Amino acid sequence: MKTRQVSLGIDGLDIAGEACFPDGERASLPALCICHGIPSGSPPDPSDGGYPALAATFCAAGFITLIFNFRGTGASGGNFDIQGWARDLEAAMDYLYSCPEVDRQRLYLMGFSGGAAVSACVAARDPRVKGVVLCACPAEFRGLVLEENALSSIEHFRRIGIIRDRDFPPSVDGWLQGFRHVAPLRWIDRIAPRPLLLLQGAEDDVVDVSQAWLLYHKAREPKEIAVIEGAGHRLRLDRGAMDRALRWLKKEARSDGDSVSF
Repeated sequence: MKTRQVSLGIDGLDIAGEACFPDGERASLPALCICHGIPSGSPPDPSDGGYPALAATFCAAGFITLIFNFRGTGASGGNFDIQGWARDLEAAMDYLYSCPEVDRQRLYLMGFSGGAAVSACVAARDPRVKGVVLCACPAEFRGLVLEENALSSIEHFRRIGIIRDRDFPPSVDGWLQGFRHVAPLRWIDRIAPRPLLLLQGAEDDVVDVSQAWLLYHKAREPKEIAVIEGAGHRLRLDRGAMDRALRWLKKEARSDGDSVSF
């Protein structure tokens, strides 16, 4: 596997990422963009390889894989703003689309929690996306952002370091409106006819299983849902969930491409 550091310029910000390329000089490979969720603020587990380890797994299976930090997180600039996150993801898709090694007919998205929500919104609007895996995806943001006490939510995000500027957001109402706009329940039915896989942990204590079923019933075919018994919110760490995602992506990449080997 070869890696390439990526810097995406969007809204005057530097969005930091890393692209992973399978070994060899093969061209026209399928590509996958993986989107992280809203940070919890908990101390990192030193035994957890994080998204780089996940990217390596999908890259080893034959996908050019891109991970990046949404604005306000990691090494990226800016402040947490969900509509800004959607623009970050659009820039990430532009990057993958521009890579000569990528088969532009096989561009896929996989998102987790808040990153899944943004993935649903972007996929609905961007025909370049050929398939989507949504993991622990909220139907709406009410459980993640308290509309009735927005200032409390903003202070929480400030404490964990993803809202960094004291004068951000310039408009609380505008910031909240972004969450209403991006809410997956508004967009999920517009992903079709591209295929959709919803993965949900049965023991998720952040996004209730009922939200996954709301999205599934609103979505149009082709669609699949899998509720993973014993799994919680962090599906990235669940081997069964990630195996299911990989099998689905490989199946879709084979059906979309004329000649694919993994």
